[in-house]
Amino acid sequence: MSGADWMKPKPDEAHEPVDLQTDRPHPARVYDFLLGGKDNFPADRGAAEAGLRANPNSRIPPRENRAFLRRAVEYLAREAGIRQFLDIGTGIPTSPNVHEVAQAIAPDSRIVYVDNDPIVLAHARALLTSKPEGRTEYIDADLRDTRRILDSPQLREVIDFDQPVGLLLIAILHFVGDADEPYRIVQELVDALPSGSYLALSHLTGDFDPVAWEHVAAIYARQGVTMQVRPHADIARFFTGLELVDPGLPLVTKWRPDAEVSPDVTDTQVSVYGGVARKA
Repeated sequence: MSGADWMKPKPDEAHEPVDLQTDRPHPARVYDFLLGGKDNFPADRGAAEAGLRANPNSRIPPRENRAFLRRAVEYLAREAGIRQFLDIGTGIPTSPNVHEVAQAIAPDSRIVYVDNDPIVLAHARALLTSKPEGRTEYIDADLRDTRRILDSPQLREVIDFDQPVGLLLIAILHFVGDADEPYRIVQELVDALPSGSYLALSHLTGDFDPVAWEHVAAIYARQGVTMQVRPHADIARFFTGLELVDPGLPLVTKWRPDAEVSPDVTDTQVSVYGGVARKA
C-alpha cells in the first residue's frame, strides 16, 4: 500500500448529489434513532416510535448489540489475529466504528464497509478515516446482492482473500425475510472466505417475548420495512459448518461480557443472540 492510499477521495466527495430517500424508513436510520442518533427523518422516527409503542424495550437491543460488535471485533483483532474485516450492513457511523476498534489493536487492519442506505454513503467519510498503516473502503450495495459485493473492485483492492477475513453480519439478517433466502446469502459469503476466517453475527429473537416482537414486525411491515425475528435454532443455522467460539450463541450481553454490560437488563429486554465462529 502506498502512503497516499488512505487519503484517496471519499464517496461523499463525489460530485453527484445523494438521494437520501427520506420519504420512507430505512433500517439503518431506524437503528440510528433507537441509538439516540440524529441522522434520521420523520419516516424513520415514525416507524421507530410505533415499534416502541408495541415494545417499550426496543431501544435496548440496538445498544447491547453495538456493545457486542465492539467486543467481537476486539476478540477477532486481539485473540484471533484477524487483520481484514468485511462489515455488511454497516449502518450510520457511530463511534467506535469497526476500523476504530480494530486499528486501536492492530493499526494495519483493513476494513471494507457495505451498506445500501444513501445516508450512510453521505456520511462515509467518517467510515474512511483509517490510520495510515491500514485501509478502509466503502461499497454501496445490498446484502442480498452477494455477487455485487464479492466482485466489487473496492473489495478486491483492500481485502486479500488468501488471508483470513472477519465477516461481520451484525443486526442485519432479521431485515432479510425468508423469501430472500438469508441462509443462501450467508453461505455464499462464507464460501468466498479462506480457511481461518470468522463470521460474527447477531440477530433479533422473539424467544423471550414473541407477541411483542411479532407486533413490532407487523408495524414495520406496514411501514415498508421487513423484520423477521427468529428463534435460537434458526439463528444457529447461519453458523452451519463453522466452529462457534466460546461461549457459543448466547444473548449478546452474555457473549464475553465486560464492565460496559449493564447488570440490570433482562433477557427479554435484550432479545438478541450473537456469536462468532471460525471457518476451518
